[in-house]
Formats: sequence, structure tokens, C-alpha cells
Amino acid sequence: MDFDLLKSYKNKNVLVTGHTGFKGSWLTIWLLSLGANVIGYSLDPKRNEDNFVKANIKDKIVDIRGDIRNVDKLKKVFEIYKPEIVFHLAAQPLVRYSYANPKYTYDVNILGTVNILECIRECEETKIGIIITSDKCYKNNEWVWGYRENDRMGGYDPYSSSKSCAELIVSSYQNSFFNPEKFDKHGKVIASVRAGNVIGGGDWSEDRLIPDCIKALQKGKKITIRSPYSIRPWQHVLEPLSGYLLVGAKLASDGIQYADAWNFGPEYRNMINVLEIVEKVVNGWGSGSYSIENIKNNFHEAKLLSLDINKAKYYLQWYPRWGIDKTIEKIIEWYKNYENVDVYDMCIKQIEEYCEKN
Repeated sequence: MDFDLLKSYKNKNVLVTGHTGFKGSWLTIWLLSLGANVIGYSLDPKRNEDNFVKANIKDKIVDIRGDIRNVDKLKKVFEIYKPEIVFHLAAQPLVRYSYANPKYTYDVNILGTVNILECIRECEETKIGIIITSDKCYKNNEWVWGYRENDRMGGYDPYSSSKSCAELIVSSYQNSFFNPEKFDKHGKVIASVRAGNVIGGGDWSEDRLIPDCIKALQKGKKITIRSPYSIRPWQHVLEPLSGYLLVGAKLASDGIQYADAWNFGPEYRNMINVLEIVEKVVNGWGSGSYSIENIKNNFHEAKLLSLDINKAKYYLQWYPRWGIDKTIEKIIEWYKNYENVDVYDMCIKQIEEYCEKN
């Protein structure tokens, strides 16, 4: 990833929805390091231990609290701050939560996407939109090969289907309002980006493997493993974020050539199962234990999911940089030190290390 991101984002007004969340907080820090003027629009952070809080991001940006479903408030943000670039991350991101709260999941993930696209459409100054969805937008047949960007959308559970719907909405807006063939008239470009299982420091979400491991290790309890042999496209949070930033930069420089859907995932050799991840976390932590429990679930969970990233490699010259061992090392570094160091500086150092040429 040798593309000069600094030229693309320095002094630009960039809106990040969901900036208080795990991925949103890391993206915000990275944008700040590139000299962007960041406007954040999100609900309150959920915990005092969140990366957003620990890194004291609120004092470094325009920090706005709002619900993505509130289109009137969202439109005012666009009217006042006139963002040139928008990264839309605000979402209900949890599969298990979506079973208990399907309507909320659909409202946030579908109508929230419509709202942001409407604001992009109506704001003259906004030229670029990057809509973050999920690898779970694909109809998952649990194939051993990865899904390509033109594979069928689907989604068994409410979360996954909501992300599939979001992708269809992005495609519709692209055809109807941001058609590349009519770029000279509207001057806007959008893209959707799909990442694998994103892990990293500062995530405390419920029902996620790394946070569950860390919480148990901190309390001296055994880690409970629910699906030990499920295989996922694990990747450090900086991997997909580098792809999102690169797509935004490419849209700014070459416009319509990159107004498309993009997968960002790990190399196949880093596709390992849950049990292997837990063992690496325990080894990295230096202590701890785990148990495998047959917890009977009342909902479906996929056992295998992978992404084909050849399109991003070929057209964007984007490649994963950190293998699974490096990923776990940087995750443990964050959780071991977040109470005793300047977390913002620690995040910046991890970003700088990630960007170093191999």
C-alpha cells in the first residue's frame, strides 16, 4: 500500500459515522494522523474502557452524538460541516444480538444506510461515500473457496440479511443517482467495502471472541469456547481500514474506476479456527486456560466463511500486511497496556508500525 494517503485526506472534511465504535475509533485516529478534519456522528460509547474513550478522541474532532436513524439531525450535520468524504460505519454489528432485536437491527442497518446515502445525494460538497457492510452479506454456502464481490447476496440471520440489503441499496443508489456513466453531471462516487472478522485492541463487544477471551483472562477465569472448529477470516482492524482509506483515496483521484464493491480479508494461511485463536491469545497473554462447552443455541451459526481478495490485490495493489501471530501480538499489547499508557499514542504507534514498508 504505497499510495500516498496524506495527499488524499489532509485538510479534508471527513465524516465518520459510528466513530465511537471499535472500528470507527481506529479509523478516526488514522484519519487524524493523515491531517483530516474529522466529524464524528454516533451514539455514545458503551464503556469507559472503549478505545474511543481511552484514546480521548472526543477532544480531537467534531464529536456529535446522534442516531443514524434520525435523518433530520444527520442532514443538519451535512449542511453545517459539508463533508467532502463520508465513511459510513454506524451499524448494529452483532449476529447474536440481531436474533433478539431484529427490528432494531434492520432499522439501523438498512434505513441508516438509506439516510446516509440520501445525505450524500443532497449535499453538493460531498463527493465520496464509502459504505462499510460485512463479509456476512454473501449467501454463505460454507464453500472452501472465498466469496467474490459479484457472488450472490444473502444472509441467514437478521444481521447478515440486513447487510445484504444494505449492499443492494448501495447498488441501487449507484445505478439511480451516482451512475458512473453520468459522473460529469452529479460528480459523486460511492463504494461498498466488506471485511472479514475484524479483531484488535479496544473492542469490548458482547459475544465476540477476543473481548470474551480478554474479559476472562483479566478475571482469572476460564475462557469458554462455543464453536471451537468454526473458521473465520480473522484480520487486525488496521488491515480493512487501510483498504477503506485506499478506496477513498482512489475514488478521489480516479473516480469512477473504483466506484464498486471491495473485499478486504486475510491470506488463506491465516484462516484458522476459533480454538487456534484462543490458544494463541492464551500464549500471548502468558497465562490462562479454556474449556470447550457444548452450549445449545437456538439460532444458526455458520462454521466456515472466507473472502476472495484478489480484486483488491490486482486493482488497488492492496495486500494484507500482518499475519495472525503479529495480529495477536498487537492485540495483547493494547489490552496489557491500555490502563497505564497514552492510548492514543499507542494506537498511532501501531498504525505507524503497520505502515512501515516490509
